Amino acid sequence: MIKIQISNEALDDLADGFWFYEAQEAGLGDYFASQIKADIEGLKVTAGIHKQSESGYLRLLSRKFPYAIYYTSTDDVAVVWAVVDCRRNPEWIRKHLES
Repeated sequence: MIKIQISNEALDDLADGFWFYEAQEAGLGDYFASQIKADIEGLKVTAGIHKQSESGYLRLLSRKFPYAIYYTSTDDVAVVWAVVDCRRNPEWIRKHLES
């Protein structure tokens, strides 16, 4: 089974998403975080099968929220580099992935 690593930048993205949804309704931030973490945990089995984005990262779309999880994968490790709200301006997403 593949191991999962999450970059500090992706953790920051998760925190931003948490606070966005928590501001909408108390408890929704926790639901968001648990669903995205479940999507990321699924990479233990599915890493490497997702479509490669223009940026060179593999992209997993969340099942419950309009978020994309950008990662790289080797035979034994999947590294999550960004967790991005797909409703953002595409130019912002490109710049975010480059940084």
